Amino acid sequence: MSLTSTPWNALKTWRQRLTVPQFTVVTGALVIAVGTVLLASPLCSTDDVGLWQALFTVTSAITVTGLSIIDVSRDLTPLGQLTLAGLIITGGLGLMAITTFLQGFVQGNSGLRQRLDKGRALDEFGVGGIGPTFNSILITGFCVMGIGTVVLYAFGFTDIANPLERFWASLFHCISAYNNAGFGLWGDNLVRYRDNPVVNGVIASMIVVGGIGWRVINDLWTNRARLQGLRRLSLHTRLVLRSTALLIVFGALGLMFTEQFAAGGVIENLQWWQDIQVTLFQSISARTAGFNTVPLSIKTFSDAGLLLLIVLMFIGASPGGTGGGIKTTTFATLMGATRSTLQGREEVVIHRRQIPDTVVLRAVGVVMASAIFVILMALLLGIGPTTSGEPTRTTFNFLEKLFTCMSAFGTVGLDLGVTAQLNRWGQLVLMVGMFVGRLGILLLLSAIYGSRPQPRVGYPREEIYI
Repeated sequence: MSLTSTPWNALKTWRQRLTVPQFTVVTGALVIAVGTVLLASPLCSTDDVGLWQALFTVTSAITVTGLSIIDVSRDLTPLGQLTLAGLIITGGLGLMAITTFLQGFVQGNSGLRQRLDKGRALDEFGVGGIGPTFNSILITGFCVMGIGTVVLYAFGFTDIANPLERFWASLFHCISAYNNAGFGLWGDNLVRYRDNPVVNGVIASMIVVGGIGWRVINDLWTNRARLQGLRRLSLHTRLVLRSTALLIVFGALGLMFTEQFAAGGVIENLQWWQDIQVTLFQSISARTAGFNTVPLSIKTFSDAGLLLLIVLMFIGASPGGTGGGIKTTTFATLMGATRSTLQGREEVVIHRRQIPDTVVLRAVGVVMASAIFVILMALLLGIGPTTSGEPTRTTFNFLEKLFTCMSAFGTVGLDLGVTAQLNRWGQLVLMVGMFVGRLGILLLLSAIYGSRPQPRVGYPREEIYI
């Protein structure tokens, strides 16, 4: 009795001592493991999909990235495609929210400290309950995806004659777009719908709404009768909306400039309205969505355009959204800190609100840790041969490697044709990058090091030269 109960008690004790970050990492790994076995089964995939292909695909789906080494329409059965959509929802509607909700059943008691810990895991302010937050995420997500599905079915994918196939295409792409996953049912992604304004508009809208986060949507809905007074909105909402709009416009204008003068560029021979539609869509998609309506490679995009896409991928979506990256608010905080420094201020002020020093330090930490991690990924990708040996190309330049690593870490999914040609070492590096990027670099460090008490010892101040 004691022999069998001791390991069980030890496991139970270990499970109850898990912090929210550690529980999130463990739960995410378990979901990926279960999903891999399921997707590799004959019911979900063909013989071309083994455990490794299934593992990479499930990791990409749970982290809502969209990088793929299989053809979804050819290699997955209808049940496999449905499973993939379920995995995208699981990861997109909040892996953190779901694991935090489940932790209440695992750990039982939940005092003030645990509730604060859960709130931080959900990017939540204050001590709000997890149940209402979880419900809000689900209700908002399913309502938006439902509306998008109806519009795509009625006015978007009208070239698909079979009603059932058209409905599934509409639903799948709305799920993928709202969750910023970037998975498509066709090998060319959405290139065939480059000139379709309905498909472009609906998918782009899904990406933006999913990227800004449920908290912003809830704030807008709560103050919907008084939206003429933007000051009634929270600083977080105003910052997210303004940053998102500026990044979309900046990205579109930047791509229009870099690609218009690139020899053989993707928009060189397009009409002006096509130029606007393509650059707007790619500017929106580059910040963690991963859809593309034009071929994406080093031959179709200029180096300057690819570098611009890397910057957009690094910034990513907003806190509480379905995307990755360092987040728009982190970028805005650093810009505010830079402006305050140039103006000679000792505090960071954004929209007539002073930002706490702890928030500024956290933003600096996120950016530095994320940049170092992506560089480390690129270095690891350059160790030894990186291709599988089957494709015609045998080497990739540094820009291709950096672009692919940033796409994985930012959970974007844009691909220059590199991912499927990598060997297993290279694909393993990308899988780790996707997992870390979805959880967040600070959450991962918290899971590794745990929570440490604040030191009570003060140290003398001394100036250094900057």
